[in-house]
Amino acid sequence: MKERNDIGSFDAILDEKYGKMGTPERDEFHREAYAYCVGQMISEARKHEKMTQSELAERVGTNKTYISRIEKGVIEPGVGLFFRIIDALGLKIEIVKPVL
Repeated sequence: MKERNDIGSFDAILDEKYGKMGTPERDEFHREAYAYCVGQMISEARKHEKMTQSELAERVGTNKTYISRIEKGVIEPGVGLFFRIIDALGLKIEIVKPVL
């Protein structure tokens, strides 16, 4: 098998682009990435339920624009709204202590 020299560390790429772990830039990147991932999960669950953004917004007491911004990762919903969205989509949250 031929050794590959073009494979690098993803952490090294993130370090270069967003700064080392613990820096404000890297923390901001993680916040943005988390918001984007949550938005994508909500979007996929909504589509799976064949629900429009307007229908979801009506069920949880907000508007379509706010749901769109959540799904794009532009904003993170507050805890109360997040739980209403989860409930409206028929999802479940499980809080567990991580195994280390």
